[in-house]
Amino acid sequence: MSKSQIKTISLLSGIMLAILLYFVNPFAVSEPAARVLAVAGLMITWWVTEAIPMPVVALLPLVLFPLLKINTIKATAASYGNEVIFLFMGGFMLGLAIEKWNLHRRIALNIVRATGTSGNRIVLGFILATGVLSMWLSNTATTMMMFPIALSVIHVMKENKGEGNYGHFNLSLMLAIAWGSNFGGISTIIGTPPNVQFVGYFEKKYNTNIDFVDWMLLFTPLALLLMLALYFLSTRVLFPNRIKSSEAARKHIHGEISLLGKLNTPEKRVLLIFCTTALLWIFKDLINSSQSIFRLDDNMIAILGGISLFIFPAGRKRENEEKESAEALLDWTDTKDLAWGILLLFGGGIALADALEKAGLITQLGTWLGQYAGGGIMLVFMITLLSIFISEVMSNVAQVIVFSPVVCSLADSIGMNPLLLGIPMTLAASCASMLPMGTPPNAIVFASGHIRLKQMIKAGLVMNLVALVLITLFSWYLLPLLMKG
Repeated sequence: MSKSQIKTISLLSGIMLAILLYFVNPFAVSEPAARVLAVAGLMITWWVTEAIPMPVVALLPLVLFPLLKINTIKATAASYGNEVIFLFMGGFMLGLAIEKWNLHRRIALNIVRATGTSGNRIVLGFILATGVLSMWLSNTATTMMMFPIALSVIHVMKENKGEGNYGHFNLSLMLAIAWGSNFGGISTIIGTPPNVQFVGYFEKKYNTNIDFVDWMLLFTPLALLLMLALYFLSTRVLFPNRIKSSEAARKHIHGEISLLGKLNTPEKRVLLIFCTTALLWIFKDLINSSQSIFRLDDNMIAILGGISLFIFPAGRKRENEEKESAEALLDWTDTKDLAWGILLLFGGGIALADALEKAGLITQLGTWLGQYAGGGIMLVFMITLLSIFISEVMSNVAQVIVFSPVVCSLADSIGMNPLLLGIPMTLAASCASMLPMGTPPNAIVFASGHIRLKQMIKAGLVMNLVALVLITLFSWYLLPLLMKG
């Protein structure tokens, strides 16, 4: 079947489902609710099948809601300006500047140099490098940054072969940058799009702030455990490489660092803004409590960091330059590479969630599910299990958009803290490891040719089970100690 035929079938499937949900009304909801349900069915089908680009699907509420009298264009458009979208925009801008001035490469290479050059140590270095970067940048951007570095290391190792299984080494290295970025991203609210999506929904629904530092305190240890599990399983159990310390690889890493030279002025200034932004996120509450002149929040800090990049000049790119360049650290032309589609996707998801909630559909679904679900750790386990395996075949952002209202209403209906279900659902959505379509990092490394599908499924199933257990335990036993709401 050709791509054109698949696309046509996907488009028609969404339309047919929408017609079925409205005219047949299988759930016997009210007529206004049936209209919302029909639009939701259309959007979800097109998101899952990727009949058209996901950000384009996210624009449908702007047309269909006013047309079907679900909501006004003014109220619908307000969702696309939700404050949490600007949190992610600021993070994207910081990522652009770090990449523009090659700071990401310097950070990654120095981490690898610090870990050593044996096969296992190189894999560990890449896991840590991608994990640390992905805490602050999107997991997709982090994987794209690390991918060429990993390929160059694979090339050097291939040219200087010694004893050991280099096929296993190549495979482990690819998995290290894909899954390391996925796991590292769960450490912070801005680390992956699902985190941002859920936090935005929760804060709007419950008018309760999820603190940036609290999130880090709880989930950075979880991310580290997942990364250590990835290292142990990939290098010692599933794909042992048995490659001793390589002088060629060591020289390659040192050579790459030497070519970069000392930190130049633009790198120093980007690093200063990046660290200042991170420190403001961390100490925001202390600053707010120590004075009453102004109040900071995570969204403001992110945008402040982004704006600063357009204000500060880049300075001398090389030491021998006499005059400083008037060029700013970021120009507006640089934003052509900003993930605008993700921002639209957030807006469309918020608009859809609002409509579903106002129509009473989310409350009804939560009440219905509550009849068949008890509370306790087993419910957390089942929600995590469902989320991690659904995200293997469905976009994790779309998944969190759809399931955030459902799990929060379910928690409300059984008298449970909604964070105890919402957060494990969100974290699990970023941990899909079995299939290339599970997350963008999976797809990127699968395209390298160093991983066969059978190998990814085998290793991914093991990592999914590890993530399932760890996320459940962290959420049930530690979440109530650190999170508010």
